Amino acid sequence: MNQSKIKIGISIGDINGIGLEVILKTLSDDRILKYCTPIIYASSKVISYHKNIAQVEKFTFSGTRNIEQLKDNAVNVLNCWNENVNIKIGQLSEIGGKYAKISLERAVEDLKKGNIDALVTAPIHKKAMQMAGFKDVGHTEYITKAVEVKDSLMLMVNDTLRIGLVTNHIPISRVAQKVNMSLVLKKIRIFHETLHIDFGIDKPKIAVLGLNPHAGDEGLIGDDEFRAIMPAIEEAKELNILAIGPYSADGFFGSGQYKSFDGILAMYHDQGLLPFKILSFGSGVNYTAGLPVVRTSPDHGTAYDIAGQNVADPSSFRKALFQAIDVVKNRRNYLEMTAYPLRKKGAVIQGEDEDISNLPDDTAPVV
Repeated sequence: MNQSKIKIGISIGDINGIGLEVILKTLSDDRILKYCTPIIYASSKVISYHKNIAQVEKFTFSGTRNIEQLKDNAVNVLNCWNENVNIKIGQLSEIGGKYAKISLERAVEDLKKGNIDALVTAPIHKKAMQMAGFKDVGHTEYITKAVEVKDSLMLMVNDTLRIGLVTNHIPISRVAQKVNMSLVLKKIRIFHETLHIDFGIDKPKIAVLGLNPHAGDEGLIGDDEFRAIMPAIEEAKELNILAIGPYSADGFFGSGQYKSFDGILAMYHDQGLLPFKILSFGSGVNYTAGLPVVRTSPDHGTAYDIAGQNVADPSSFRKALFQAIDVVKNRRNYLEMTAYPLRKKGAVIQGEDEDISNLPDDTAPVV
């Protein structure tokens, strides 16, 4: 197998939802094989069943049980189980959670071992996963823990908009007590590194939102901005990170000010995801930043209400796939530049004939 070709693992999510439909629709276009080798963690029987349901005639695949026997120019299905599965399209069930869990666990194991370069996760249903014994709140938390990283950043991405979250899937009643200076600063730092390395932005500009209405209104509507957010922003500036705020979320998005920033850090789930999905629904990507591995996901859920009707739009999954490819490439480029920093901007490495004495100071990347 060609070792330089990017290998993208795909966990199938809930077999009763639209995950496999959008996967098969995306991979039925064989031009994708020019950019990566896809590996679906499932079973050939389940894939064939959903192929018939979704009527994706152009989709073909190669089945295997061994990660070492992948075919370079084909969609590979890595068989993770042997038994027949009772699929109930559009229904919440423990079975849906069970096989989503098996697929995810096997894919993450290969991701940790370096057998795949990135993972794209199809949607899971949190209740079904819980019924099947899954202990984590969602993909982000599970993968972060699996790769032994303490802090990651849930980041929603489209072509021009990137919104990260300080807190993820927690009740709104617990948000204020979780938002402290240390956590906000950690998220800003992860965001900065991610924008620089994974998205190739030299000097990213990050907007930080306030927690309270009107960003606290000078302390009249809460002191969280003074207590936690503003000190984190000031500390970030001391680290040469261009973080600005705190901004009042409603005015920030309503006025279009968000367009002036490379990234936006929201304090809690709906503060960030509500505007993101209004502006980007169906074309966004969920990216887990701050990990040594690459993981993306579409921005929608299992959509039981339309499962099996062959009407699911694969756009978000397709974008998640190509986002994973882009991040892998950007990380490879970054590693090459840091190994040979003078190659940046067309310069040559020291020892060759060209004079390097007058190179500008910014030839080496700064994180």
